[in-house]
Amino acid sequence: MKTFDIPEIYKSNLIGKIKEQRRVKDKLKKDFSPSVFDFGKVEILLARHFGFCYGVENAVEIAYKTINENEGKRVFLLSEMIHNPDVNADLLSRGVRFLMDTKGNSIIDFSELTPEDAVIVPAFGTTIEIQNKLSALGIDPYKYDTTCPFVEKVWNRAGQIGERGYSVIVHGKPNHEETRATFSHSKEGSATVIIEDMKEAEVLAEFITGKREAANFFEVFEGRYSDGFDPAKDLQRFGVVNQTTMLATETQAIADYLKQVLIDYKNLSEEQVPAYFASTRDTLCYATNDNQDATYALLKADADIAIVVGGYNSSNTTHLVELLEKQMPTFFIQSQDKLISKTEISHFDIHQKKEIVSTEVFNGTDKKRIILTCGASCPDAVVESVLLKLLSFYEVELNEEKVLSSL
Repeated sequence: MKTFDIPEIYKSNLIGKIKEQRRVKDKLKKDFSPSVFDFGKVEILLARHFGFCYGVENAVEIAYKTINENEGKRVFLLSEMIHNPDVNADLLSRGVRFLMDTKGNSIIDFSELTPEDAVIVPAFGTTIEIQNKLSALGIDPYKYDTTCPFVEKVWNRAGQIGERGYSVIVHGKPNHEETRATFSHSKEGSATVIIEDMKEAEVLAEFITGKREAANFFEVFEGRYSDGFDPAKDLQRFGVVNQTTMLATETQAIADYLKQVLIDYKNLSEEQVPAYFASTRDTLCYATNDNQDATYALLKADADIAIVVGGYNSSNTTHLVELLEKQMPTFFIQSQDKLISKTEISHFDIHQKKEIVSTEVFNGTDKKRIILTCGASCPDAVVESVLLKLLSFYEVELNEEKVLSSL
């Protein structure tokens, strides 16, 4: 397993040891049950998988190496390195400047760049259009490229099925950096359209089967289809790829649904299916799968409260919140600072899209069972600080030796 050079500010000695003990005991990753720590007044259920994934660690290592190698030079990021406020804030404090926001809106005009500048491509990747724009300015878009290898795997798979004459359906959030990048790369070789969820897959199915007029397609999916897309022709043979941080179960459900639509509409035999539907199961990200499987295991744990830590614009973290909130009160926070007191917590409401304050969350005489997890872009150090803050509400001191011996 490759190891990365990650700044110490993101590491946690305790969390690192917990992860390593679980890894050694479960090398094949078959046990997704949480680590349970009984502190007397409160029980903490720590997810089996959480925190920096391979792609994030790779991006962080390259970003800090780029800063160190370009002392005295200007260093830019296309947009946020990853969707975590702590990481992005630290990069900004070191003099890095963002060229765009997460929606792709310009913050600094590209015309200000020179060939001597270092420009870092974030973990989400970027579009071919932006790569070409950088190249035209004399800047190598691949020199400081931190694109996640699993995102590139999706691009490669889309390219492969495009070469074989299939169209590509991208399951993702249309305005997300990764989806915009995947769409850009996919449409170079094949007709491509973006759908966000199962509801939109059902609408797409009506165009596949001709239940909706093809002309209506361009209004429904405005801004989300490649140039020259012909719904009458391009929805007859396709494969489904995904934004890697989407719910894996949802991507698979959408792929299975659209495959069945084709089978029923064309009355296909099992042998005929591959000619119309390209299998793309291998594009699902392992880290997304592991974190989501660990969250499903948390749902079986009979907890009272869930705390999910991460950037509010983090797609993979938001999906963890969506899973947990269906069963228990779930609080989405960026850091320990959001745990104001035992009676107040400031947290992000994913439905209202704003931060709100809840009270009396940790009160009561009964012993609380609290779930703690985070997304793939959240540092272990932040998780440890949240854990310590939670324990302080119950006047409990953490004994590292006892915690590790309980695993």
